[in-house]
Amino acid sequence: MIIPDYQPFEGEHCESVAIGNLIKHQGLELSEPMLFGLGAGLGFIYWNMKSMPLPFLGGRTKYLSQNLCENLGITMEVKETTSQARAWRNVTEVIDAGKPVALQLDCYHLDYFTKKIHFAGHHVAMYGYDSNNAYLVDTRQQGSMVETSLENLALARSEKGPMSARNKSVSISFDYTDIDIKSAIVRGIAKNAEEFLNPPIKNLGYKGIGKTSKEIKKWFAGSSDLKGDFSHQAMMMEKAGTGGALFRNLYRDFLRGAHELVGADYLKIGYEKFTMIASKWTEVSGLFQMISETESAEPLESASTLLSELSKLEREAMQDLHDAVIG
Repeated sequence: MIIPDYQPFEGEHCESVAIGNLIKHQGLELSEPMLFGLGAGLGFIYWNMKSMPLPFLGGRTKYLSQNLCENLGITMEVKETTSQARAWRNVTEVIDAGKPVALQLDCYHLDYFTKKIHFAGHHVAMYGYDSNNAYLVDTRQQGSMVETSLENLALARSEKGPMSARNKSVSISFDYTDIDIKSAIVRGIAKNAEEFLNPPIKNLGYKGIGKTSKEIKKWFAGSSDLKGDFSHQAMMMEKAGTGGALFRNLYRDFLRGAHELVGADYLKIGYEKFTMIASKWTEVSGLFQMISETESAEPLESASTLLSELSKLEREAMQDLHDAVIG
């Protein structure tokens, strides 16, 4: 079963692409930045475990789809199971009813991924299947409308390890005529600001960025492969968005779109601040790449200083948004 004449939602970030496909298919047209902002998507996490080859820098909230659906009044049904047979039925039942389904999986096993790295926090939308293949929508970088074998899809969905889920699938239902985007914009900003400014641990939010400014010096001192480690981090930050400019670009564009709809001055000011912030994240990833190429501590010091500055800039920008919508 392949949904006839399927029109994909295209974008740069895997989870907003996945949930965006489900929302678009039911008739609600929103841009990727608007989805990201309405889902209170901006965040930061510094995560390091002994089992991980490199620390993970995350630039968004863990609950983007959940926040988005709650804010817009969308019913979201999430299913997880350790049974391969049940996991497959959870998917086919939705697609056979004519609706796409979102999946969380490990991209390592997907046929179309050319760089084979284990990352179990990847998201795709699935709009069809036949006896051999699953038909998916991934990010533009990965080709948008793609396919993978059913065997490899099953492996990707059931992979264990950091950030993995138990064959997770998501479907939604809603009446888009009931949605008030202007009110949802204010709610989304308020929730995002509250979470970013009040992290429960120092690894999150603006505090996590400040912690990263110190921790990168430890990476440098302890790395046995400076070229590979910092090149990988630079690529992940800038291209995959984990802590880098991609998510700041999305939030910047959300604020611009919100200003066009709502017209409030604080949204225009926020847009201008995040324009500057996003460019500084691109500088950080560039410095990481320079460390990889030179194995020198000089760009490391510059990156550390810039991350410390970004921690303060993002705190101030989010505090201003918080004060404007909540007071």
